[in-house]
Amino acid sequence: MKLFTSIFYLIILLASLLSYCLLKKEKRKQKPTAKLPPGSMGWPFIGETLQMYSQDPNIFFASKQKRYGDIFKTRILGYPCVMLASPEAARFVLVTQPQLFKPTYPKSKEKLIGPSALFFHQGDYHARMRKLVQSSFSPEASRKVITDIERIAISSLESWSNGQVINTFLEMKKFAFEVGVLSIFGQLEKKYTEELKENYCILEKGYNCFPTKLPGTAYYKALKARRRLNRIIGEIVQERKEKKMSATNLLGQLLNYKGEMGNTLSDEQIVDNIIGVLFAAQDTTASVLTWILKYLHDDPKLLDLVKEEQMAICESENGEKQALTWSKTRQMPLTYRVILESLRKASIISFTFREATVDVEYEGYRIPKGWKVMPLFRNIHHNPEYFTDPENFDPFRFENPPKPNTYMPFGNGTHACPGNELAKVEMLVLLHHMLIKYRWELVGSSNLVQYSPFPIPEHGLRARFVKDI
Repeated sequence: MKLFTSIFYLIILLASLLSYCLLKKEKRKQKPTAKLPPGSMGWPFIGETLQMYSQDPNIFFASKQKRYGDIFKTRILGYPCVMLASPEAARFVLVTQPQLFKPTYPKSKEKLIGPSALFFHQGDYHARMRKLVQSSFSPEASRKVITDIERIAISSLESWSNGQVINTFLEMKKFAFEVGVLSIFGQLEKKYTEELKENYCILEKGYNCFPTKLPGTAYYKALKARRRLNRIIGEIVQERKEKKMSATNLLGQLLNYKGEMGNTLSDEQIVDNIIGVLFAAQDTTASVLTWILKYLHDDPKLLDLVKEEQMAICESENGEKQALTWSKTRQMPLTYRVILESLRKASIISFTFREATVDVEYEGYRIPKGWKVMPLFRNIHHNPEYFTDPENFDPFRFENPPKPNTYMPFGNGTHACPGNELAKVEMLVLLHHMLIKYRWELVGSSNLVQYSPFPIPEHGLRARFVKDI
C-alpha cells in the first residue's frame, strides 16, 4: 500500500512539473516579440544592391524613407541592413547606446588600411588613439602650422593658374594630402613625401575595387603599395626615434605615448594609424572644397559677399595687405557658414556602417544581432522638418544653430571625425587666398554627380583659374 501511495504521489509530482514546463513554454510562445522593421530585402544574397547602385543612392534611400518611414530594412552587398533616417535613431546608435553597435568594415579594406587603425576599434584602445589624433589636430595644434598650410595653399593655387583646365577634385586632393602629411609628420624630406604620395595613390585606387589578389588587379597592386608604405613610414619612424624629437604632430604624439603601465605603441600600431588618418584626411576635405567652388560659382551675389569679407580681412586700416594669421581665420563668419552649408547640402559622408553586437529593440522594432545598421546622415540633412527648403544652398540658415542631432557632417559620438577642426582651418586658408587673388570659370557640364565613392560634381568639376593682376 505504501509503495502504491509513493508511486501515486511521484506521478502527481512529475505530472505537475511537466504541466508547469509546458505552460511556461506556451507563455513564451505567446509572449509578443518585436517585429523587424518594414522594407524589402530584395533578391537572395544580392538584395537591393543593384537598385541602389544603378541610381543616385540618395534617391534610393529617400524613396525608401518615403515609403516605409524613418526605420526600414533592406539587404546591401549581401548583408541584411536596418536604415535609420531620424536624428533620434542616429543618436541612439552613435551616442547613447554605442556599446550595442560596433564599427564594421570589410576585411579587404581593413587589410589595406591596417587592423590597428583607430576607426576599426571600440573601447580603451580606440579612446587612447582618438585622444592622440584629436590633440594633434586640435585648434591649438592647427594654430602652430597655419603658416605652413598657407604656404601649401598659395603654392597649389599658383600651379592651377597656368591657363590649363584642371580637375578641381584631383587638385584639391593633392592640397589636402600635403596638409595631411604636414600635420602627421611636420616637415618631411621631399623624397619621403613623393614616395608616400605615389604609393598612397595606388593604395587608394584599389580600396574600392573587388578584392581579388590576382596579379595585375588594382587590389593586388594596392596590397603591394601598402607593404611599401609600411617600409617608408617605418624608416621615418626609426629616424625620429633615433633623433628623439619632441613634436606636437601626430607622429610625435604616437612615438611619445606611454600607457598607465609604461607601455608604448608598436611600430605596426603607429603605421596603421598614420595610414588611417591619411585616408580619412584627403577625399572628404577635397570633396567639400570642390562643392564650395561650384556653389559659389552658381551664386554670383553670394560669391561677391564672400569676396568682400575676405578682402576686408587682408587689408589694414591704411589699406595695406596683411598676412593671414590664426586670429584672422576666426573673423570669417560668412565664409565659415558657406563651409557648414556645403557640408550639409553635399553630405559627403551620406551614412556610416555599424553592426549590432546583440539583439536590439528600438521603437518597437527588432534589430537582430549581426545585422548592419546605417544612420543616414544625408536623409536627415535634407529633411525639410529640420532644414527649410533643404535643396536650396543657403549659408545664412546657419546664423542660428540647427536643432540638436540634425547636423552631423563629421558623424557623431565617440567615432566622430577627430580631425574636423583641422579640415575647417585648411578650407578657410585656401578659400581666403583663392577669393582675394583668383577667379575661376567652370568648363563643361557641372550639374551631374558622380560617386568615387564620395559624391563630387561630374568630371571632378573641370575649371580654369585666372590670377587677378
